[in-house]
Amino acid sequence: MKIDGVFSGGGIKGFALIGAYEELESRGFQFVRVAATSAGSIIAALIVAGYTSKEIYKLVDEFDLPKMLDTRKTIIPFSIAKWMLVYWKLGLYKGNELEKWLKEKLEAKGLRTFSDLPPDTLRVIASDLSNGQMIVIPDDLEKFGINPASFPISKAIRMSCSIPYFYEPVKLRSMDGVNVIVDGGVLSNFPMWLFDTETVKKVRPVLGIKLSPSEYEHEKHQIKNGIQLFGALIETMKDAHDQRYISKKHVDNIIFIKAEGVSLTEFSISDEKKQKLFEIGKNHAKKFLDQWSY
Repeated sequence: MKIDGVFSGGGIKGFALIGAYEELESRGFQFVRVAATSAGSIIAALIVAGYTSKEIYKLVDEFDLPKMLDTRKTIIPFSIAKWMLVYWKLGLYKGNELEKWLKEKLEAKGLRTFSDLPPDTLRVIASDLSNGQMIVIPDDLEKFGINPASFPISKAIRMSCSIPYFYEPVKLRSMDGVNVIVDGGVLSNFPMWLFDTETVKKVRPVLGIKLSPSEYEHEKHQIKNGIQLFGALIETMKDAHDQRYISKKHVDNIIFIKAEGVSLTEFSISDEKKQKLFEIGKNHAKKFLDQWSY
């Protein structure tokens, strides 16, 4: 059965998305159009490229995750240099290795730019800090004087995955100068709304896969120090907009995956934890699909 899908962000927890996709794949579901943010955009891009769930798991599993932590060369010890990198480069790591890896895997399937995909097949969310607005790629690229058809898919995914302070922002040159682009999760970590417009008639079921519990299961933030305050601030920015939307619509069409015990940036994750996340995603999807009425 053909469906449209939405994948949320969630960093390393994205292994759970692969597990959910395997369950969907085993039941004959096929994605026609997908929308995603951050880690979800990586999985979504690989899906539209034609990779199976098993192939995606193998690709991500074999990739040297610590290699994604590509620091700039410096003679200063990293423990000291990291504060300079955040101040001057706006992020600890370059993010080039992630984009390079994505480019290689997509090109292996004949995908380089958005012109290699049917219209609306893949849309990803990023945040334009310079103009204080959310952007949908490739839809909004024309605003920057950029031809959407010629824009690299790997670059779009890199933009959507630019976790603030962790990865350096992408500096997008446009007609009005340079725009600083960061992770789409800052403004919309789960863009279910992209498939719900009054002017567009829904032609097939839309299924969301969200790496967090529903709002009814969300645990209250414990805020007793500055670090906890920052963490709660990021979590609230990431989820509040989308929670307000899905609390009213489509809850019955969303697979909520509660994946705890792993941080978003745990790039040293063990094989055991990877497999556990995969199984968590698969089990949540199985339980959901057993009763889904589409």
